[in-house]
Amino acid sequence: MLFLSRKCQILLASSVLSLTSVAVFADTLSQTIQTENTIQKNAVKSQKNIDGLDGRTRKTLEEFRSATRQTKTLLTYNAHLKALLDSQEAEKASFEQQLEQIETTQREIVPLILNMQESLEQFVQLDLPFLPDERKQRVTDLKDMITRADVSNAEKFRRIIEAYQIENDYGNTIEAYRANLELEGNISSVDFLRLGRVALYYQRLDGSETGFWNNTEKHWETLPTEYRNAIRQGLRIARKEAAPDLLTLPVSTATGVTQ
Repeated sequence: MLFLSRKCQILLASSVLSLTSVAVFADTLSQTIQTENTIQKNAVKSQKNIDGLDGRTRKTLEEFRSATRQTKTLLTYNAHLKALLDSQEAEKASFEQQLEQIETTQREIVPLILNMQESLEQFVQLDLPFLPDERKQRVTDLKDMITRADVSNAEKFRRIIEAYQIENDYGNTIEAYRANLELEGNISSVDFLRLGRVALYYQRLDGSETGFWNNTEKHWETLPTEYRNAIRQGLRIARKEAAPDLLTLPVSTATGVTQ
């Protein structure tokens, strides 16, 4: 009985040991599972961190690339602005130089305009007396304009040049016009024939008298009747009523009158 009891005690002790071993194994297994779970959780967390870092890295890289492109664009734009500034500085310097030249020209052009006006007035006085009223009025208008403050020097110079051009054109044309002329103390209406600046003739409307301006003696002279038809033909040519033709007419020179 005691033997069985001991046996039972041994079995009981073995059972207790077995149970204890199982409990220890189970506890170890549980710890292992928990450790594994923790590792997996940490791995997932680490992967999330890695994914987050990768996303931030890509974002940072894209921002870097965008900043690089903007930097290149700004560098190109700045170079362009520098070229524009250099060009503007050169243009500014050119304008300043031109302004200085304009000031100098303004000072020099006034005496030039005055001298040109005086020369033109003297020229008209010494020239053949054709269109005297028109030409003297032009000179008077220029003289009045030069003293006006509301007219720029550029406009004054333009008007002077225009008057010189008109006078110059007279030397290259022939002209027929009708005007009054004082002959022997009487005012008569006559036809004038101007051949450039070479000669100036007149003829009464009825053709009874023909003459020319003696530029050496500075007076009108009567021509022989043999020139009547030539003057009449010259008047028709100047009025474009006849085709151009050769005319035999006297011309006043420094040594006298020649044909």
